[in-house]
Amino acid sequence: MGIAALVFDLDGTLVDSAGDIAEAVNRSLEELSLPRVPEATVRSWIGEGVRCLVAIALAHAGSGHAADEVMPMFMRHYHDCLLRSPQLYDGVTDALQLLQARGLPMAICTNKPSALVPPLLEHLGIAGYFAHIVGGDTLPQRKPAPEPVLYAARLLGHAPARCLMVGDSATDLEAANAAGMPIALVRYGYPRDLDLDAAGAVAVIDDLRELTARC
Repeated sequence: MGIAALVFDLDGTLVDSAGDIAEAVNRSLEELSLPRVPEATVRSWIGEGVRCLVAIALAHAGSGHAADEVMPMFMRHYHDCLLRSPQLYDGVTDALQLLQARGLPMAICTNKPSALVPPLLEHLGIAGYFAHIVGGDTLPQRKPAPEPVLYAARLLGHAPARCLMVGDSATDLEAANAAGMPIALVRYGYPRDLDLDAAGAVAVIDDLRELTARC
């Protein structure tokens, strides 16, 4: 595909962290004397940043609390749950090793708060593969806006068209399309209602190692 660099989404693409995010949401709900919700429900809410996640959870619970009011509490629980049980998806480490060995620079572009990304990558042993991290609070905009993806491309030193976005959701797809960056989508992760096969991605893959045959 003539790819010179890669921009990876984090949650749902490299890391399965839904259980930890769900626990942070549920601890926040419990602190507000609201009922817990199933992990599968929280999984369907992930992808548009933590403030949006909190707002959805509060609306689902029928709470009158504002998201901004609850955010400090949620972030405390999010920090506490960050390294509780995250797992790399199958093939992630092998794929990153092969891509790095080919001299392809890589960056993370996530809606997760930027301060939480390095400790998670270190914990999972993949921090050394990424030259740059663009978090959900790095810029005023976050995905699905194109600015974070464009900023990642600039940091990597390549035009967006020479980079490949790798993600799992409509949030990633919309950001990449708006940035003029080709995207590969993974079938696992948190696709919500996205029809992966009709999304117009350059590839839809079941395992990240499949990228190594395309880059």
